[in-house]
This record gives sequence, C-alpha cells and structure tokens, in this order.
Amino acid sequence: MFRHPVAAGVLATAALVLTACGSSAAGDAQAGDPGTLVFAAVPSENAQTMQSAYQPLISMLEKETGKKVEFQNATDYAAVIEAQRSGKVQIAQYGPLSYVLARNSGVEATPIAAQVKTKGAQPGYQSYGIVPAGSPIKDLAGFKGKKVCFVDPNSTSGYLYPKAGLLDAGVNPETDVTPVMAGAHDASALAVASGQCDAGFAYDSIVDSALIQKGQLKPGQLTTVWKSDIIAGSPVAISDSLSEDLRNKITEAFRAKANVDYLNANGFCSGTCKAADDAGDWGYAGVDDKFYDGVRKVCETTKDKQCTAA
Repeated sequence: MFRHPVAAGVLATAALVLTACGSSAAGDAQAGDPGTLVFAAVPSENAQTMQSAYQPLISMLEKETGKKVEFQNATDYAAVIEAQRSGKVQIAQYGPLSYVLARNSGVEATPIAAQVKTKGAQPGYQSYGIVPAGSPIKDLAGFKGKKVCFVDPNSTSGYLYPKAGLLDAGVNPETDVTPVMAGAHDASALAVASGQCDAGFAYDSIVDSALIQKGQLKPGQLTTVWKSDIIAGSPVAISDSLSEDLRNKITEAFRAKANVDYLNANGFCSGTCKAADDAGDWGYAGVDDKFYDGVRKVCETTKDKQCTAA
C-alpha cells in the first residue's frame, strides 16, 4: 500500500502523446530550474499498473528536488525522444536502444541510472524467445515462416536483440517471418500464450515472474527457446539544460534513494513496493554513456534502420 499517492492530476489514466504536453510544462522546461519536472516513460505492461508502480519514486523525487514531478505515459519510445528533444520532458525512462537513438538524434541528455532487479546487481537483463508450451519450435531457426510477436521497432529487448538472434540463426526477420508489433512486453508474451502469435519475444522478468505473479500466465505456459546476451539496463536520462544543482539532486536521488529499501524505510511505500516497473523491482544503479556501447555494437551488426531512426 502506498502512503504518499500522487495526485490524480499528476498520474494521467491514459497513455499520452508527449509532444502534445501542456504549454506550462514546456515553457518551464526552457529554464534550468523549472517549477515542474516532467518524467516520461513507456509502459512495458499495462499503463495503469506502471503508474501505480512509479508512485513512491515520484513522491521521493518531489521531496528531494522541491519540485512538482509530473509523470506521463508515452505512446511509444519515439514520443519520449521527441518530447525530451523539444524540452517538454526533463527526466526520461528509456530503453537501451531508445536512449542510443535519442543521443544519436541530438537529444542533449545524460544517463544517470539504470534499473536493477536486486540490490548490488549489475543493471542488465535478457531478451527471451518464447513459444507456447508444447510447440514444435525448439530454437530461433524454427521461427521461420511463423507469425512472430515483437514489442516495438525501437525496443532493445523486444526487437533489436531478437533481430540479431534471428539473423544469427539464419532467419531474416524482415522476410522470413510475419511480424506483429504487440506494443508492450506483456502483450507480446500473452499473445504467444494465447496462440495469436506462433512465437515471440519479451524481456526476462515478464516471462519468468511478472505475469505469473499477477495470475495472467500459469507456470510452464510458455517455453523459452532462446536467451540473448546480457543487455545494458534501461536508463533514466536527464536533460542537460537543467541547472547543475538540480541535475545533481536528481542524480543523487536516483542513485542513492530510488530503491525499495530507501522508499520503505522513509515511508514512501510499505509492504509490496517497487521503485519502478517490473524491469527494476529493487531500484536503480548508476551508469554512464559508455555503458551502452554494447547496444551500439549490436546496431553495427544488424544494420537495423531503427538504429538511425528517431
């Protein structure tokens, strides 16, 4: 149960196209010390669930910065990139690929922390190739000729790393499969489980625990036939236009206090508590730009058009 719920006006109940944010937030963003900080993220699962998961973090950030923090769900990664580039968003929760795209497209932002599952862990995760239990498909080569669920063309674990894996298996993801963009990791996994897709991709904890804990999947309902290399964790990037003092406050808050231990101990939540969505159950750990060079290398390998789009 959350002790400090964010006001209903702050947590919108529907996904928003961030390029259409209110003019007041956009105007404030032109200054280095805005009265309102807009924090944007793309849901990896149901948007309402994500809003609830982020509530303790938002309350903590408001206390640490002395600012109102407006949390908004984006429609996709491209919306977050454009919103931060245009100054409508100051704090952005990216995926690894979308962060690289943002930097490549000229977004002036710095990664300060990335999501981690457990205390002391390296911020990283894996993409899974999944099929329904009992499927004759045993590996990525078996995806050829099938309807395959991906997440989003700008998703690292939901598209880019799967594409590299398929290419390594001799499957052209553009011509050898029928692609379906599910829009979220949970949607991709559930579509595979229900038979809407013959196979698909989602990140590890969605398959291993999140959907099972919520009762949306039964243990063993999906079979994992492929696991990617470790992917650098999803980063939070803050706008370079913010004042040094404010950047330092936000950075310290994410690196030292955006975790379930601190949030529980300081009354921001109690009982079952998450610092963010299911990719970051424990919280955040510090990162820098070089941490995402592995994503850049996969882009070089795949030559994917999404690696240059933004």
